[in-house]
Amino acid sequence: MKARPYHHGDLRSALLTLAEDTLRARGPAELSLRELAREVGVSPAAPSRHFKTKQALLDALAMEGFHRLTLAMGRSLDEAGETFAQRLTALARSYLGFAAANGALLDLMYGRKHDPDASTELIAAMHRLKDLATDLIADGQRRGEVRAGHLDLLTLPLFVALQGLTSLALSGGFPADQIEAGVDETIAFILRGYAPDVRSP
Repeated sequence: MKARPYHHGDLRSALLTLAEDTLRARGPAELSLRELAREVGVSPAAPSRHFKTKQALLDALAMEGFHRLTLAMGRSLDEAGETFAQRLTALARSYLGFAAANGALLDLMYGRKHDPDASTELIAAMHRLKDLATDLIADGQRRGEVRAGHLDLLTLPLFVALQGLTSLALSGGFPADQIEAGVDETIAFILRGYAPDVRSP
């Protein structure tokens, strides 16, 4: 059989879109460059122009996920009020909204976090996301709205709480109204943890 010619106008984007659909529907184990090429309508060898291996494709998906989440959280901060509470609430809800809509992608993003062969670009994308939260906390400290402490140590509980609530929401074991109420309670809990120390005179 004659191979189909490479002719797609934006093959990379088409492959990423289909790969994300497959990831969401069937998980990373079901991803196949050959199958994606068939769905897009190009030769089996064509995807190698952009992704030499399946792992390269998965890394590109993770990069895209970090980029989209960072943009969404950045926009939420741009539109939020000025207080630390308003800004943290906006950031937290943005994160949780993305996670609820992109659970499989989020798993992929964090699944590569500690792999020794993770690319420098992927690590940098992770740090850009973390920097949004770190900068928010640092600004809260400067304004006297957040207690003193090392920024890395103060940032960690925020992501732990958000990711924990995300896992509960995606597990399906809790009704939607309980999860929504849990969002408010989780944010309130985080804010109490960041409150400045009040010392008695």
